[in-house]
Amino acid sequence: MSDQDPDYVEIGRKLFAGEAEFFWASAKAGDLPPMRGMEIAFAGRSNVGKSSLINALTNRNALARTSHTPGRTQQLNFFDVAKGRFTLVDMPGYGYAAVSKEKVQAWTQAIHDYLRGRTNLARVYVLVDARHGLKAIDGDVLDTLDSSAVSYQLVLTKIDELKPGEAERRVAQALEAIKKRAAAFPEILPTSSRTGEGMAELRAGVARLLTERGALA
Repeated sequence: MSDQDPDYVEIGRKLFAGEAEFFWASAKAGDLPPMRGMEIAFAGRSNVGKSSLINALTNRNALARTSHTPGRTQQLNFFDVAKGRFTLVDMPGYGYAAVSKEKVQAWTQAIHDYLRGRTNLARVYVLVDARHGLKAIDGDVLDTLDSSAVSYQLVLTKIDELKPGEAERRVAQALEAIKKRAAAFPEILPTSSRTGEGMAELRAGVARLLTERGALA
């Protein structure tokens, strides 16, 4: 079955319609919670729309705090979803942020440490602003994921702000960029937190992954 299979779409809808509660925050690798079940993490440059996407995905207004100021999320936030069926991890944005360089370096290091050493990390969704495409700093994170053999998928955010032809070109560019990357899932997911585009597909993708890993048996 593909992610578009109606069964996965419905499983994903029910999965994200369940409870979602914050239970842990970590500013460095040594503060991470004990590993339990499967974790799905969301990463991306500062102000890429990560918190907005998480809120749209979970049908909530404020599960993840949103802000127009880059650097609002300054630690890894862990959320228990659907009464422990899996853990959703909201990671700090990497790159520019409206805080000191020292703070940015500290949480960027925490991101890479987490990605390298979390054996129950099932997949990382790497968010990329569709208006700007992949940047060099995204490549650093993809390199870490490839070297650690952690499955990841690129998610284009704010796709509604592009004209259809431009959106198609951005998807094609992203596919070209990952085609030789060993750990990359070979599909690009265009999304919009404002219109809801791509949310059902993203939920279905998580449902499929968790089903294949035995987490939803």
